[in-house]
Amino acid sequence: MANLIKTEKEFREIIGSGETVTVKFFAGWCPDCKRMDMFMPSVLEEFQEFPLYELNKDELPDLAAEYNVMGIPSLLVFKNDENLGHLHSANAKTPEQVSEYLGEYYSK
Repeated sequence: MANLIKTEKEFREIIGSGETVTVKFFAGWCPDCKRMDMFMPSVLEEFQEFPLYELNKDELPDLAAEYNVMGIPSLLVFKNDENLGHLHSANAKTPEQVSEYLGEYYSK
């Protein structure tokens, strides 16, 4: 499904790559993250040509703080080191909400 970002260096390289990328901030203990994992494969069918990465907020807390990730899961869209969008956990409860959000940044 998604590639796991394990280091800050890797994160910086990915968001600075020049392509539009989505990074999902999550934690292993998070029930809403597990719920999102259940419906993300169907959402990603619409956006399969666009890269999705995952970052464990507990393992890289400085990055979560830098991008104001308070609630999880959160989906952030980046291009050329710029944070273009942030879908907060409160608005990421359904496949429709996530699909609508991703559709704002990616042409289907």
